[in-house]
Amino acid sequence: MHKHKLLGNFTQTFAGRVSNDAYVLGSSSGGLTSWLLSKLVQLGIVDGVINVGAAGEDAQEIFRYSVATESELRNRRKSQYYATTMADVLELIKDEPKRYVLVGVPCYIKAARAMCKEDPKIAQRLVFFVALVCGHMKTQAYAESLAWQVGVPPHDLEAVDFRVKGKGRLSSDYDFGALKRGETEMRVAPMSTLQGGNWGHNTFQPEACNFCDDVVGETADISFGDAWLAKFTSDPRGTNIVISRNRRIDEIFACAADANEITLHEVSADEAVASQAGGFRHRRDGLAVRLADDIAAGLSVPVKRVSPNVNAVDKQRANLFRQRRRIAKVSQELFYDAVLHGDLRVYLKGLKREIVRYERLESFRVRMRRALRPVKLFLNRIRLAK
Repeated sequence: MHKHKLLGNFTQTFAGRVSNDAYVLGSSSGGLTSWLLSKLVQLGIVDGVINVGAAGEDAQEIFRYSVATESELRNRRKSQYYATTMADVLELIKDEPKRYVLVGVPCYIKAARAMCKEDPKIAQRLVFFVALVCGHMKTQAYAESLAWQVGVPPHDLEAVDFRVKGKGRLSSDYDFGALKRGETEMRVAPMSTLQGGNWGHNTFQPEACNFCDDVVGETADISFGDAWLAKFTSDPRGTNIVISRNRRIDEIFACAADANEITLHEVSADEAVASQAGGFRHRRDGLAVRLADDIAAGLSVPVKRVSPNVNAVDKQRANLFRQRRRIAKVSQELFYDAVLHGDLRVYLKGLKREIVRYERLESFRVRMRRALRPVKLFLNRIRLAK
């Protein structure tokens, strides 16, 4: 077992994808997360999977935690940026003498680990933990805000797809889709064209995320994320970054790679960190600034691995972190007002002001890169289509 200051303990780090291209196309990234979940069931290591899937027609929410069989996993392959609770499903499995693998973002996995210490029944049921690398959580309004922009208002929203892939694109160049009640086809638009779709703007982030310092789910048996590295992003199929902490799971991957069921690439721990560089900056340097700001404001703060330090970064970047925190709060207030008045423009106009302030704080290099991104995406589509 190795130890890294940002990744925690790990046995190995690597990148890869499922070899079946059709399967990968229906996944958010390289398809390895759902592939492993299915493999754990097939091998009899677990009896079921606890993860987030469609809530059903009669539910008020779009997604919820529930137990999935192997056959149901194919329809739960994509990322669901949507706040929900695992309380109900964990209570449900207590009296079922079965073994489960739990999938969740880092804070959910950490909470479940803590529950296992408190409740022996839960500890007997949850035998594997799979973490999804997390930049921050989103409230349910995030999905509604994007859907409204493609013509589906909140009260008519039936389903969403946050990661619609397209051939001949970079892996980061994906679409968003929303299904309106009574319709059969999703309304789709490039995520890059939707206000609030840029993850770095932190729209609809819960305040609790401002105090999190776990990006990769350090308490899980294995963690999956996107391999946001130059050598992988040109592949539109998507590639997973993987951080393993379990020898048994390592053996499963090794056997599958030998059988050409999956394709794996060597990636160092530092490369794994680089693939999530923005998240680590926000959760470590940004956290130091946020803690210092709150202390200066007379607020109580939790004890974290990062010490409060207003000078952790230069003034410009510190203000960038502060503007992200402001956008997280203001976006939710603006959207509430927009829904109240039935007018999306209330949200779009107010958020635009905040995004302009944010972009003014970015470095010249970042501003130029952002301005040239549409041109880059267009040229890459032409190159990949050849």
